[in-house]
Formats: sequence, structure tokens, C-alpha cells
Amino acid sequence: MDKFIKNKWFAIMVYVLLGLAILFMLLQIGPILSAAYGFLKAVLAPFLIALIISYVLNPIVRMLNVRKVPRTAAVLLIYAVFITSFVVIVMNLTPIFVKQIGELNEHMPELTMRAQGLFDGLNDNRMLPLSVRSGINDALLKAENGLSKFISNFVDGIGSTINMLMIAFIVPFLAFYILKDYQLIEKTVLATVPRAHRHSAIKLVIDIDTALGNYIRGQFIVCVLVGLLAYIGYWLIGMPYALLLASIVAIFNIIPYLGPFFGAAPAIVMASTVSFKMVLFVVFVNLLVQILEGNVISPQVVGRTLHLHPLLIIFALLVGGELAGIIGLILAVPLFAVGKVIVQHIYLYYVNRRPTS
Repeated sequence: MDKFIKNKWFAIMVYVLLGLAILFMLLQIGPILSAAYGFLKAVLAPFLIALIISYVLNPIVRMLNVRKVPRTAAVLLIYAVFITSFVVIVMNLTPIFVKQIGELNEHMPELTMRAQGLFDGLNDNRMLPLSVRSGINDALLKAENGLSKFISNFVDGIGSTINMLMIAFIVPFLAFYILKDYQLIEKTVLATVPRAHRHSAIKLVIDIDTALGNYIRGQFIVCVLVGLLAYIGYWLIGMPYALLLASIVAIFNIIPYLGPFFGAAPAIVMASTVSFKMVLFVVFVNLLVQILEGNVISPQVVGRTLHLHPLLIIFALLVGGELAGIIGLILAVPLFAVGKVIVQHIYLYYVNRRPTS
């Protein structure tokens, strides 16, 4: 009996059965876990956003604090500058946005007819293979169904919109208190770590800060520069609603690799209502902007601070998008980088503990 128990295949069979049993239990309690995840996501989301804002702004607060400005006064000063800048920008840009959105709404029927005429022309073109024309019809049908579904979901999601507004209202207050007591929070967290491991914990925090700091702040600068370049390009080619569409490009550029495609899509769709030549111009502008971003802007501003392989980044984006949608896509890469740093520290800890022969 002992010989049978010590057999390698018996051990493998036990592990497989144990794994299947755990999987079965997880499937059984899946609805409970899903509900718990939804609750935690709703509760923790404001704190997570506030932590990110605090992390980005803390170097400025620290710089003012070194110059003998109390932390509370420094935080209030940053808030005052941010609110003033935000109000000035909104007051200057809102009329342009409102005008462009109003014009877009006014010309939507005409633009829709133009787009329909363009696609009808392609569909009636006998030079195109039947499979291509069939593909165009399928794409139009899917786009129409997708738009209807989006409008329906938007109308049904008024509760979610109210929840987002509540989060937007709460986050500045949370960020204020985190920034004000940042050093106290750091000391409190470190105090919970046993003294023997405190040095390792401090090194871990420093490495995480190094991995994330330049990335987050640099990514913000990159997005602004990409949006500015896209606006200049759209303006030069005479693209309608240039500021609105360039802003979309800038926002979606936060998402690595996939963001530029999402950001360029509205501009390409809008260009299709003008002319095929405009579509080519828009594609050229976006390609040029992404070439500059990938080869000049990002290496100079952000650099390869995360040291993550593109396959790992795409994997992180897929997981983040599946778990938390757009927010997951934005946070996936920095959180994955944090996980990588933690795993490296755990690995080094156990390697250093291993007795040398």
C-alpha cells in the first residue's frame, strides 16, 4: 500500500482530482463570486482612482513641501491651480466642442446619406468581387446593429451614469486626504511589516515607484502630444471636427498598442462621409502620428521603463479588458508591471534564502 501511495502517477492523479474538485467548487459558487467582485469593484473603484491621482501629484506636493510649504497648503495650492486651469480650458474649448457637436448633429442626416451613397457605390461596383460586396453589406448591418445596441445600453445605463457622477464627486475628496496624509499612510503601512523584512519592503516600494512613476507621468505627456499632432494633421487636411476627433485620439492613446486603432476609428468613419480621398488622408495622418509616437515621442518621454515584452502587454490588455472593460485596459499594463516587480522580489527572496552548498 505504501509503495502504491508513493508512486509518482498516484501523486499526479491526486493533484488532478484535487484540481478538478476545486474547479467544480469555483463553478458552483461562481454567481456568489461574481456578485462579490461587482460589489468590491463598485466600492474600491473611487479609492483606486484617488490613489492613482495622489501618486501622480505626490512628487509636486513633495517638491513644495521641501520648499517649506506645509503639505495641506501644497495640496490646496495644486487643487487651486488645477481647478483654475480646468475652468479656463473648459471656458475656451467648450464653445468649440459645443459648436462642432451641434454641427455634427445638424449634418448627421446628410453625412449618413453620403456614407450610404459611398457604400452603395462600392456595392454596385462590378469591378469588386462578390465576396467583397457581401462583406461591405455585412459590415454595414453589423455597424447598424451595434449602434442600436449602444443607444439601447446607454438609455438603460442611466443608473451607471449616476454612479459614475458620484464617483467623480467623491474622488477629489479622497485624493485630497490621501495626498495630505501621504507620509503618514506610508509610515503606517511600513509599521505593519516586521522589522526584519522592513528593508526589503522599502526596496520593493522604491522599485515599484521606479517602474510606475516615469510610465504614468510620461504617458500623460505622450497623450497630450499625440492629440496635438493629430489636431494639427486633421486641421492641415481640412478634416471636419478636428478638435473633437483629435481629443478622442489623445484619450484612447492611454491604451498601449490597441488605443491608436480605437482612437482613429471615429475619424475614419467621419472621413468616409466626406470622400475616399479624405479617408486616405486621415489614415496617413494617424499612421504618421503613430510613427512619431512610437519612434520619437515615447522613447524620449517614457522610455522602456517597464521592460515588458509586447506579448505580455497584449496578454495584460486582454485580461484587463475582460475583467473591467475600458478601465481595465487603461490600468492593465501598470498593474501588470507592479505584479512583475513583486514576483521578482519574491523570487530573489527565496533564492537568497536557499543554502549554498
